[in-house]
Amino acid sequence: MSEHKQLIAAALAARATSIAPFSKFQVGASLLAADGTIISGANVESASYGLSCCAERVALFKALTEGHRQFHAIAVASPGGAAPCGACRQLLAEYAAQAVVLLVDSDAPDSINNTTVATLLPLAFTSGDLPGHSAAG
Repeated sequence: MSEHKQLIAAALAARATSIAPFSKFQVGASLLAADGTIISGANVESASYGLSCCAERVALFKALTEGHRQFHAIAVASPGGAAPCGACRQLLAEYAAQAVVLLVDSDAPDSINNTTVATLLPLAFTSGDLPGHSAAG
């Protein structure tokens, strides 16, 4: 099985662990780290909506706290193959800027929109834009 197919399968499996009692909009995401490790996450909702966390950020935060710093791809599985929200796009631009983004329609898993972080968030603001910080930050 190709890496992207494994990544998509992991995102679809992660979606099943979603906790979305309010929106019922279950999302799973899986990151492919440079060493081949796949790290997954699912969205978790709170009754205080602002405290909810998207699947992409759950997967990214898990990956970062497990020591991964370079990523080749992220697969996001949701109804309709929705694109990441603005907050997720920002964090992906900061920590996984070179990643391929695979948007998977969980209702039709063979329907995949292949894009990039740069396409989702052109002209991203990153640490390289802060005074005294290089792009490597």
